Amino acid sequence: MSTVSKDRLRPVKSILVSQPKPSNPKSPYIQLAEKYKLKIDFRQFIRVEPVPAKEFRKQKIDILKHTAVIFTSRNAIDHFFSICKDFKIEMPADMKYFCISEQTAHYLQKYIVIRKRKLFVGYKTARDLFEYFKKHKGEKFLFPCSDIRKDDIPNFLTENDIDFTEAVIYHTLADDLSDLANVKYDILAFFSPSGLKSLMQNFPDFVQGQTRIATFGPTTSQAAADLGMIIDIEAPLPNAPSMTGALELYIKKANNL
Repeated sequence: MSTVSKDRLRPVKSILVSQPKPSNPKSPYIQLAEKYKLKIDFRQFIRVEPVPAKEFRKQKIDILKHTAVIFTSRNAIDHFFSICKDFKIEMPADMKYFCISEQTAHYLQKYIVIRKRKLFVGYKTARDLFEYFKKHKGEKFLFPCSDIRKDDIPNFLTENDIDFTEAVIYHTLADDLSDLANVKYDILAFFSPSGLKSLMQNFPDFVQGQTRIATFGPTTSQAAADLGMIIDIEAPLPNAPSMTGALELYIKKANNL
């Protein structure tokens, strides 16, 4: 958690999470709301749209000339296999897959039969994959991504002279948040720079005031700082690796629990 002045440690009653509502009734957010009698709402601040086949064709990318694919999200998986379907491409059995997390790897099974010797999985961040990239430096990597993405993977591959192609397969756009114009929350929780960008596009006159800002990950924190925001809650923390864990630590302190 960032060091904040005592006047910002005001009681928390409401939180807006800039992600879709979890389908699991035992979600940590639901449990947090029940435990501390909070109002927690969910709202996706961004939306994704597929790159049309015509636009993808202009990138002149031959998917089958690559020997490995890097996936960092479910969106990347969905849109990649949609492109493959459009172009009638069947992934070869010896293709290798590098997934940012177990959840991403598990989701990949929606489209292919997983062969363990062809699957390499990180723990949570792109950095977890870097050693795998080094060990498989001879591969020709394909990195399906959004037009708005983090620089860590492309930078690492470039700096280490690893052969890769970046394929923009979907666009990340600000969603319409006009229905939130007159709604106030004690905490706004963000998970990507795109979410913050959406907030400012929808509400260019946004003034933080006593609204607490929670961010997940260093790039999101940096984006908030670049906007001149006070970051009250940062995750992950050594003793709170999740956003809900960091929120709970703050709520306990702010609500004198």
